[in-house]
Amino acid sequence: MSNTIHDMGGMHGFGPVDAEPNEPPFHEAWEGRVLAMQRAMGYTGEWTIDGGRASMEVLPPTTYLAASYYQRWFLGLEKRVVAHGLVSADELAAGHSLHPAKPVKRRLGIADVAQTQTRGNFERPAGAPARFKPGDRVRTANINPATHTRLPRYARDKEGVVEAIRGCHVYPDTAAIDQGDHPQWLYTVVFTGQELWGPASDPSITVSIEAFEPYLKAANLRV
Repeated sequence: MSNTIHDMGGMHGFGPVDAEPNEPPFHEAWEGRVLAMQRAMGYTGEWTIDGGRASMEVLPPTTYLAASYYQRWFLGLEKRVVAHGLVSADELAAGHSLHPAKPVKRRLGIADVAQTQTRGNFERPAGAPARFKPGDRVRTANINPATHTRLPRYARDKEGVVEAIRGCHVYPDTAAIDQGDHPQWLYTVVFTGQELWGPASDPSITVSIEAFEPYLKAANLRV
């Protein structure tokens, strides 16, 4: 999502990221159940992985910041099942089914569980040659879309250098809102810390992001 609270890169006031030594996969049993529900519902094919991300991005800021990692997953899943007509709001409130179930595209059986553990392949055939090559200087778009995007705020309207071409992949900006794959070339673009954070930034710092071709213009073109 464009400028919602999830896009925290470069924001101030949140303190350091404290790593937990020997952190377990789950801190509570319910977290494992949330993961299982996510995997099972993702298998149905009712929405894309980008649609799943977008459902968490639209959580109210106070809810998002107060929720733990798996709580966000759960709240986003609630939004998705209601939006896709699989569960109604009154059923969520009641805690059990009240209406006939809507058929899904496919159901997860025991024999299919292993497939939920494999990473999806989002590479797609290219409709045109890649516009940029390693070493090209590019400038990111200055966008504020109302829906999902993978271009973070801190890296918008910034100049960087293409480091590598990562192939042609599903475009998250359209996949998240059920408007198709629209495959786009994906690049690794490197920025200096001073370009992103200003002249007071450590000159030795560089930041790399994965940027889709629609996010980029040649560096001599303002967007």
